[in-house]
Amino acid sequence: MTSRNHRSFRNPVMGASALLAALALAGCASQGPQHPPLAQLSAADVGLNSPADSPADSSTQASLDSTALASGQWWAGLGDAQLNALVAQALAGNPSLAASNARFEKAAALATATSTATDIHGTLSADGTRQRYTANGMIPAPIAGHVYNSGNLQAGVSWSPDFFGKHAAELQSALGQARAARADGAAAANQLAAQVARSYVALARLIAQREVAQRTLGQRQSLLSLSEQRTRAGLDSQVELTQAQAGMPDAQTQIEMLNEQITLTRRTIAVLCAQAPDAQNALTPRLAVLRIQPVPQVLGADLLGRRPDVVAARWRVEAATSGIDSAKADFYPDVNLTAFIGLNALGFDNVFQASSRQMGVTPALRLPIFEGKRLRAQLRGKQADLDTAIAQYNGVVLDAVKQAGDAIASVQSLDRQQKLQQESLAKAERAYDFSVQRYKAGLGTQITVLNTETQLIAQRRLAVDLQARELDTRVALAAALGGGWSDDTGKLQIAQP
Repeated sequence: MTSRNHRSFRNPVMGASALLAALALAGCASQGPQHPPLAQLSAADVGLNSPADSPADSSTQASLDSTALASGQWWAGLGDAQLNALVAQALAGNPSLAASNARFEKAAALATATSTATDIHGTLSADGTRQRYTANGMIPAPIAGHVYNSGNLQAGVSWSPDFFGKHAAELQSALGQARAARADGAAAANQLAAQVARSYVALARLIAQREVAQRTLGQRQSLLSLSEQRTRAGLDSQVELTQAQAGMPDAQTQIEMLNEQITLTRRTIAVLCAQAPDAQNALTPRLAVLRIQPVPQVLGADLLGRRPDVVAARWRVEAATSGIDSAKADFYPDVNLTAFIGLNALGFDNVFQASSRQMGVTPALRLPIFEGKRLRAQLRGKQADLDTAIAQYNGVVLDAVKQAGDAIASVQSLDRQQKLQQESLAKAERAYDFSVQRYKAGLGTQITVLNTETQLIAQRRLAVDLQARELDTRVALAAALGGGWSDDTGKLQIAQP
């Protein structure tokens, strides 16, 4: 009889154990088939080459995958204190940059909140209640049917140990997003500085072009005066005089058009600096003041790796990878420990009596029973997030390489154009001087003078344009590299045509 009773007791225990084991197995459901993430672009894929005496391509890739942001004020290399002040003002007050900084603060706050998941949390509560207890309920007399006060004073602690790395993965994901937001802010600042610098160079170009137009107007005024004198002396006809007179409105129109563009560019700079549109009406940059920095033949691959938008994309890949780790941890049990101690009594005068104390400890194990389908779907979503982040990273890297390569190609071409144009300008200056001298001596015609003057004006305008384009392309290259360049960035280089 005893043996049978023992077996009757053992069978339920064994059954309960088997049930718990089955529940645990159900809680640790299969994660499904492995999902290989998208491939990230390698250095060779984006045209980053290593010379024969440089380290292996893995070093280039490591530079590309860097998460270090560029430092320094690359625009200071242009050597214009007025430009430096404008960029500083833009970075301090531009609304778009302020919004980007606010997004970083929000992401950083979320990361800080996530970091507290494994901390020991404590609570302290106190409450009092005055209540009439029903006479027909579960509470017996003498409480039933009467009004009583009750008080409760309790302190509690809770702790969720991170046995399977879920909270650590969540924290890394949140930190990755915060770091990406910080890099986004740096990218916005880099872009804003580039916009201010390029607008400043454009304004300097327009002012220089206006000086050329004003010089042209002066020449045509002199030519008109000379033509009037020759016409009165009978040396020229009304045809030559009319041609000289027709050149005046054209030169004045060119000046007016340039004045319009100068006004609009000044207003653009003012708005970029978070000022009223008319705040920079007196801004007059000079092309001669701006320095053209030479570009090294060899550029470090780490220059692209520190570009802020590349860094931001890289951090989002890291955050998405941690998101997958967090989703995988959801397949495992969740452990939580809580404890409380306090005082509870019926009647306020009894609350602080020793007999009113209460305490307890509650270890909890929570299993995701029969939720494998939901968890696998959640994991697939995180894997899709990683694929998206990698695809965006690849796109940003391709854009960065293209922008840097385009700027390098333009810099090299402009160097060659500048040498050819200086030679053409010198010849046009000599040809114009000869034609004017011959015209004054009565050996040439006004048509010849006008033709050579047209060629000279075109060369002067081209000289201004090339100088401004040289400055602009160097600004574009500095921005494309994430913050300028230096001569000692290593032997790895961006492929150049």
